[in-house]
Formats: sequence, C-alpha cells, structure tokens
Amino acid sequence: MMRSLSPSRAMAWALVLATLIWACRPARGPEHASVNATLTRSGLHGIEVADALEALIAVGADSRADREYAHQTLSRAPALTAQDALARAVVAGRLAQISGLSAPGLVAEVERYARSSAVLDPSFRFGAARRLLGTLYVMAPGTLLENGDSEVGLEILKDVAEHYPAHVPNRLRVAEAYIALGDPEPAAPHLCFCVSQRSALRPDERNVLDDLLAQSHMTQCP
Repeated sequence: MMRSLSPSRAMAWALVLATLIWACRPARGPEHASVNATLTRSGLHGIEVADALEALIAVGADSRADREYAHQTLSRAPALTAQDALARAVVAGRLAQISGLSAPGLVAEVERYARSSAVLDPSFRFGAARRLLGTLYVMAPGTLLENGDSEVGLEILKDVAEHYPAHVPNRLRVAEAYIALGDPEPAAPHLCFCVSQRSALRPDERNVLDDLLAQSHMTQCP
C-alpha cells in the first residue's frame, strides 16, 4: 500500500501545480545563444550532455534554456545503451522539475528510461539508474507512475545503498526517502554517514543534506 504524502512532498507538488497557469503559455524552444556554452560545445553527446547539465545544476548556474536544450538534444538520438538511457532519464527529470502541464509526460519519460538503463546495466555509476528510479517512485504521485510507488521506491533505494554503501549519494537518497515518507529514525545512520563524507557530495547535494538534517531534527551523530 502506498503511503500518503508527507507535508514536505505535498508542498513540493503544490508548487508544481501552482505553475500550471504559467505553463499554459505557448511553449518556445531555447534560443541557442542563451544556452550555456558548456552544453553546446562541439562533439558533446549522450551522457556527456547530461553530465554537463548536472555540472551547471550542481552550482546553481543552469537556466531553463539549458534544461530544454539538453532534453531536446538527447530526444533526437536513440537510447541504445545504459549510458544513453540514463542520460535521457536525467535530462527529462531535470526538465520535469521546472515544468507545469508537461510534467506528467516527462515523469513517464524518466521512469521509462531509468528502467531501461537499469535493465541494460544496473551497476553503471554505482546504480545511478536505480537510484533515480527509486527517488522518482518515492517523490512523485502514484498517478503519474506506471510500475512503482513509494514503497517500491524505498526498497529500490535501500537495495542500491546495500550494494554500494560507500557511494555517498546512494545513502543520501535513502535518507531523503525515509524523511519524505515521514519516518526519520531509520534515516539517521545514512545521514550521519553523509555528514562524515560531506566533501564527496556536490554543492547542491550538500544543500539537500542540510535540509534533511533540519527536517529530521538531528542534533548530533554517534
């Protein structure tokens, strides 16, 4: 049985719904000149495009045009490998974060390509596709998903963390899932591990960690 939305998850999706009026405006493709040059440099393709976008997002230097450009670029190429499928899932997810009415289709795209990548190579980048899929199942409303829910998502994330326990983002997402589902106690050891390995996290992931620590009301680690 899928758990109900926690206040933090409900607020997040309320903000998405609040953008619907804005999203009804005619869509425009990103102007090439407004896209960050790290995304448009010659020879960049597949997972490299997704990595370039993630590097911008990590430091808060991305724009809507960057996310649209990455999504449009990768949508024109077939996703035949685990790397390609993961790249498609990542850029679709990033565009879904800032989209209104188009988000349901993008969420479905994230699910489809993350599942494909996980089947093709579940070990790629320490289980990155399964980590993304698990996070999606925990955070997104079940009405937007085809093959999972919050309970399935949590189990996926726990399994990925068990297989790659030293990979800090895996532990961060397990902690995030527990807290989003209103069960902060089992998140504690994962949060403490992330605190001890804080330097291994990206700047945006460190912000997530700080938010989770505040939400869990943790004062100190053993």
